[in-house]
Amino acid sequence: MLDSRAQTLLKTLIERYIADGMPVGSRTLSRHSGLDLSPATIRNVMADLEELGLIASPHTSAGRIPTPRGYRLFVDTLLTVEPLHGEQTRAMQGRLQADEPQRLLAAAASLLSSLSHFAGVVMTPRRASLFRQVEFLRLSERRILLIIVTPDGDVQNRVLSTERDYTPSQLVEAANYINAHFAGLDFESIRARLQSELASLRDDITALMQKAVEASNRALTEDTEPVVISGERNLVGLADLSDNMERLRRLFDLFDQKTSLVQLLDASSRAQGVQIFIGGESELVPMDQISVVVAPYEADGRIVGTLGVIGPTRMAYERVIPIVDITARLVSSALSHH
Repeated sequence: MLDSRAQTLLKTLIERYIADGMPVGSRTLSRHSGLDLSPATIRNVMADLEELGLIASPHTSAGRIPTPRGYRLFVDTLLTVEPLHGEQTRAMQGRLQADEPQRLLAAAASLLSSLSHFAGVVMTPRRASLFRQVEFLRLSERRILLIIVTPDGDVQNRVLSTERDYTPSQLVEAANYINAHFAGLDFESIRARLQSELASLRDDITALMQKAVEASNRALTEDTEPVVISGERNLVGLADLSDNMERLRRLFDLFDQKTSLVQLLDASSRAQGVQIFIGGESELVPMDQISVVVAPYEADGRIVGTLGVIGPTRMAYERVIPIVDITARLVSSALSHH
């Protein structure tokens, strides 16, 4: 536990470093902290904070900078968040007027980026890989049209090329079996059950059913980008990141491959409200110079995705947190009324 004097000096140091990007010395702290302390006392407190791992001394300067651990303490206990004004919220709402969900989420990523000046990210809702029913329609000797109806009434079609010809009655039989046994299940469950149940089915419709399940899965899950990213180029100009090309390369690998990003956003969707990952706290984005501020968003009362901002650890958290929070609320409202 830090006493109030140490807390005030740590808060002042971090606020000055976020504002200026320069290591903070005892003279600056004396001027801005509002405390009537001698330079020697301030240096002693700084030494204590450094010993606790909350600040560090860069080689080239007598000043100190916050560590990820220092930022974490600052965000959790010392930060005063600036609420957004009504007119700011209305302006944000005006930029999130989109006629369909995919465009709304792209607008949200762009909004987060432009307001924070960092990268805005939105994990898109996972399309339910479930179906209400399937039908088969014979097109020619070895070509069948697969018709997939989702629980919300969306219809997808896929053409299957088969190894052999099927009669209309065989197609009806296969469709009836799939609809009776698998409707409403996700495809992982269906695959597992197919493995155990196919042995008891006739070989002639087994291959057709496997093809149908794989094609249905692809039809319901492809064509949706898992993460929408906007403004990643904003990070190139940041001195905190651009002074190290290896660091930048790792960051853009993260944006390109997206796997770790999706896992982080997916994990965040199971939490309430805004979450902050500072300087590699998340093993999925293990970079000391990067922070991720995220919040889940809903559709009709059900959490369907996550959105947020990726930027340097030296970000104005008191500004970014409400931007992420309000954007999540506005997106939730827009999707629920869509």
